[in-house]
Amino acid sequence: MYGIAGFLTGFITEGLNLMALPANIGRIDALLNPWRPVIGAAFDGYRNHVVRMASYCLLLKPCDAIEQQKIEIAACFHDIGIWTAGTLDYLPPSAAVAREYLGANALEAWSDEIARMIVTHHKLRPATDEASALVELFRKGDLVDLSIGLVKFGLPAAVVNSVKAACPNAGFHRNLCRLELGWFLKHPLNPVPMMKW
Repeated sequence: MYGIAGFLTGFITEGLNLMALPANIGRIDALLNPWRPVIGAAFDGYRNHVVRMASYCLLLKPCDAIEQQKIEIAACFHDIGIWTAGTLDYLPPSAAVAREYLGANALEAWSDEIARMIVTHHKLRPATDEASALVELFRKGDLVDLSIGLVKFGLPAAVVNSVKAACPNAGFHRNLCRLELGWFLKHPLNPVPMMKW
């Protein structure tokens, strides 16, 4: 189980390195590496975003091993539809890829919850009406990273900055801006299709 105190203890004793992050980097890399050819040049940025946002989730709320695995699976696939479907309207395609993975790995029982985590992660309002508390936790973790730490949900700035330093941006936000601009030029009446009220 992780939390801010555990993270800070690990950070102080281990120094600034990936081992100090609460996310299971080995699991994340195993899930994402097969997608490297599809994601292409944006792979390192997306991979680091996944590690950061999963880490923020685990720092916001201590999770058991099953909850952590669900968060990390959802994190790996939450934006993947950008590349698999070639669209900024990527939430349903991303959830579909996650469902396919879960089905192929005898984890079908998690499909609905993880799909909700994915399709709700850009909701503007809190997802407190969801059956699973992980849906709202996942939304918060992504928003901490998407906002580059401007939104922290109570995480100390030092913790957010340590996560960012341990797992650099690698052009993730720049690529999102480029994709958003390209989408806007083609779809000016639907500029942010992934955002939900």
